[in-house]
Amino acid sequence: MTSHTPSLPDASGEAASPRSAATPAPHLPVVPQTVPPGPLPLLYLDDHLAVVHKPAGLLVHRTALDAHEDDAALQRLRDQLGRPVWPVHRLDRGTSGVLVFALQAEVASQLGVALAERMTHKRYLALVRGWPAQDRGTIDHPLARDPELPSAGQPMLEAHTHWECLQRVTVPVVTHTQFPDTRLSLLACEPVQGRRHQIRRHLKHLAHPIIGDANHGKGPLNRALAAHWGMQRLWLHALTMRLQHPVTGALLTLEAPPGPEWEQWTVPTGIVSAGTAPAGTAPANITGRSPSGGSPPAAPSPEATSPLSPQSLR
Repeated sequence: MTSHTPSLPDASGEAASPRSAATPAPHLPVVPQTVPPGPLPLLYLDDHLAVVHKPAGLLVHRTALDAHEDDAALQRLRDQLGRPVWPVHRLDRGTSGVLVFALQAEVASQLGVALAERMTHKRYLALVRGWPAQDRGTIDHPLARDPELPSAGQPMLEAHTHWECLQRVTVPVVTHTQFPDTRLSLLACEPVQGRRHQIRRHLKHLAHPIIGDANHGKGPLNRALAAHWGMQRLWLHALTMRLQHPVTGALLTLEAPPGPEWEQWTVPTGIVSAGTAPAGTAPANITGRSPSGGSPPAAPSPEATSPLSPQSLR
């Protein structure tokens, strides 16, 4: 599902053929990224797991790298539920979406093993520079363990990311002297491993960096688009996560709908890839107990969940 008929881009993501002129839209005042106060939206809650929709800009937990920042998802959820919580995985501060917490240390340990053994399935939305030449592909590019340090001398870790182009658009913003507008793409990305900044570094390697990425993106492009839209953020969203419940064994499909800032893009409703269930389990399509308590709802029919195959996302 794409808009426009693209000419094939070169490796930089720019088109090889000239484009027609466009009238630049006026720039709006840039609104600094702020995190809404108050309780975190709960996507799933039972006696063992709590899953929240993390807003962009909120830390998962306090860290020495942001020693001045006291606000974090862990502290918010702990106060919200009135009990200790353990983060199961990481999301970068600028990334929004599905974030899983365990309510017991042993559950956190079990899920940590599941993540390490690749028994979970995660899908992200990313807004990137340029139009990819293909509609889908897999990035096979080893990554250094620590993205904050020079790669030289570090162990290089295996890393694969599947991606698919959902939409190609043009924005009436001049970010290159040779072109009257800017080409962007909306991608669905599925990291096979879970290296730090894996999607961000892989898309930079593909020459299609994520918009708003201060570390791995293009500063002038980020600033121009932030001024055009009147807001700034890292345009990366953790859309879905599938995992086997560590206690009940049910296969959970957890989804965080994109925020209103994503409405300008055509994001397919219920975009869930047909990932492989962990061995020995059957997909239950369980969305979990409601945040107010009570029993889990009955499993919806396939028509209700409408998982999309890769072919339907073209």
